[in-house]
This record gives sequence, C-alpha cells and structure tokens, in this order.
Amino acid sequence: DVIAGFLYAILILVVFHPVVDLIDNFNLTYKYAPLIIIRTAFEMTAVEKIEEQLASLRIAKRSTLSEEPAYLLDIDVSRPAQSESSRFVAVSCSNKSIRVYNRETLNFLREYSDRPGVLNGVRFAHRCDSTVFSACSDGTVKCWDIRLATQKAVQVFSGYPSNVFISFDINCSDLIICAGTEKVENDTFLVFWDARGVTDCASTTKEPLGVYSESHNDDVTRICFHPIEPSLVLSGSTDGLVNMFDINKDNEDDALITTCNSDSSVSSIGWSGKDYKQVYCMTHDEGFCWWDIAQLDTEDPITLLHVLDVRDSVCVGNNSLHYLVGGLYHEKADKLFLIGGTLTGNIHLISCSRDGLSLAGTLCRGHAATVRSFCWNLTDESLLTGGEDAQLLLWKPGAVERSLAKKASMKIASSVQNRVRVHNTSLKSRKK
Repeated sequence: DVIAGFLYAILILVVFHPVVDLIDNFNLTYKYAPLIIIRTAFEMTAVEKIEEQLASLRIAKRSTLSEEPAYLLDIDVSRPAQSESSRFVAVSCSNKSIRVYNRETLNFLREYSDRPGVLNGVRFAHRCDSTVFSACSDGTVKCWDIRLATQKAVQVFSGYPSNVFISFDINCSDLIICAGTEKVENDTFLVFWDARGVTDCASTTKEPLGVYSESHNDDVTRICFHPIEPSLVLSGSTDGLVNMFDINKDNEDDALITTCNSDSSVSSIGWSGKDYKQVYCMTHDEGFCWWDIAQLDTEDPITLLHVLDVRDSVCVGNNSLHYLVGGLYHEKADKLFLIGGTLTGNIHLISCSRDGLSLAGTLCRGHAATVRSFCWNLTDESLLTGGEDAQLLLWKPGAVERSLAKKASMKIASSVQNRVRVHNTSLKSRKK
C-alpha cells in the first residue's frame, strides 16, 4: 500500500504538473504533501531500525574468569590505527588492576597491578592504540605502553600532595589530561597536565600545568572532554553541578562557559547531538538531565529533559529497572540512549527524546549481577559490558554464542565499594 501510494503521488505530480503550477499557493503546498509524509515515515523507520538493531544484540564472546575475580568498573577500547579495527580492550578492576584483552576474542593479554591506590577510570590514547591511562587515588595519572613487557608505567603525571583522583579524561588531540579530585578539607580541584611526548619520556614524572579550584565545592566524580573540540571539557560533581569549560581561556572564570544544575550527585556525564552540542547527565539517585548548549545565546530554555527518577518513568514490563550505568549516543541515528539494568544482570536500552524516555530493548542471559561498565563501538555496532560478576561480554547484532554453557559466576565479594558519597539533598529521601 505504501509503494502504491508513492507511485500514485508521482503519477499525479507528473500528469497534472502544468495544471498544478497554475493553482494558488494553498494547493502548491498541498502538491508536496504526499512527499513530505513519505519522507517523515522513512525517518521514523530509520530510528526504529536502530532500536531494533540494538535490541538484537546477542553475546558473541565472553572473557575467561581470572584467578582473582574483581568488579569490572570501567571499559575502553583502543582507537583504530589507520584502516585497522580497534585491537585492544582495557578494563579497570576493583582489585586495583588494569587488564588488557584482545578486542575480537576477549583473550586476556596482560595485567598492570601496581597497587599504591584505587584506580579510577581507564582510557586509551586517541592516536596511539597501545597507550593506556588510568587515574589513581594516590594522586597520580599513570600511562602504560601495552607493547612493553613491563609492569612499570612509562610515564606518571603527579598531582599535588593532598590530591586523591577519582575521575579523569584525555582530550581528543591527546595533548591535555584532566583529573578530578575528592574534596579534602575545603579543597576540590580539576588538575591539568601536558600529555605530549608521553612515549619519549619513559618513567619520568610530569608536574601539573595548573588547576581549577573555584567551580565545584565537592568531589569531582566525572571528567569528559568533547569528542571533536579539544579545548572543551565537562566536569560533574556530587555538588550537583555540571560545568563546561573552554581551557584555551587564560583563567578559570573566563574558561567557565556554563553551569547546569542536576539537583543531585552526578554519576555520569557525556556529549550528544549533532556536532555534540548537547550535554547529558545521570545522578546517583537515578535521575537524568539533558541540555542543549547550542541554546545558550538564545532566549530558548536549554533543558531538553529532566527526569527526577528514571526508574519511575520507564515501563519495562515484567522486568524492573534498578539503576543507570551511562549514556550511549548513536551518531548514525543522531539518537541518545541510556543504559540501565537490574541487580540480576539484565541490561535495559532506553531511548531518549524531548517527549520522554521509552524502553528500546532488553539484553538478557548475559551477566549474573549488577552491570558496572560498558563501551559502545560505532565501527561494528557492538557493545562491551562488564559487571560485578567479573564477566566481560561482547555483544553484536544477531550474534550466536558458540559455547552454550553459561558461566556460573555470581556476584563476587569485593572490599572496594562505591567511593563516591551520595549527595545529601531532599531528593535523596524523595518518596517514590
């Protein structure tokens, strides 16, 4: 019927074209209506196709359990070198180690277990797929070269004596590293380093370029550089604020572009939208905020969506939604998704629009406990997930897992708990 309607519309336009051109403006508008309707239907189908593709993700690979199981807290994949696909996966673990795996097979390659403090986050360099970074609670950011058979970091970026780093990121040009600190007494910092020459200065220590110290008054839980603009960076904190900076400016006051208030402790932040001009945030009490930074210089409000508790806003049928893990921006579809889950390991994919949130799909029979981390790979439309069951899973559209024997590991014991304090506001005790 759709094809027949399409052909009929074309026939009308071709046969009556000379007549239609003589009709008034109202009918000229009507002339193009069938094409507008068809185009809108096509766009809706494209978005639905992406949602179906995400919902069709199936387990392709599982990592082998290590001798010392640990929570998998953060995941990153190496960037493709020239035309090659990404080769490595790095995972930050609750036992103060970083593990590196083969990207396609999830075979274990090596582990860095220098343990002066708790490791927070893991990132590959953007232009070198063998260089991986992690922040540490001992006040350093360490860099390893996974080509070398050594446990020693090739470079150490040291902070100030009181610094306890709990978040960090490296910008898209691999020039600047920024780390966020816990609040110590009345001090909270964003610390910056020059990351150039990291592979040429083996085992040397770099001092900071400087700090921002006035924009947050509590733990800086998240740092996130812009994907394509190297000078733009977001910071999120348990004070509820998400700050956007342009670090090319001379001082902190001038660098602060805008402050968005989530009204709760920030657990995750990221960029989305065309040219990445939108910012989203999740909170420790499962709230969600979404802002359009492109509207800063207009009279229009920048808030696209503010949901106090996603668990109350998304219908997941017979399942439940216990927590949020983070956001996933799908560039091809220009669509933002949230990833959440259940205490038993099910993963919910949640579609975001200005009208609200809706369930796009659920991934089941993968993890056996809370999912703590994930990484989306746009190149092959795959998803990596890690959890408290110590499993690293690779999901691909329509994949079939060769081994039918599910790993029997359940939630493991760990001495490392969530180190971020819950923001003490009235929202914390909000009646569900």
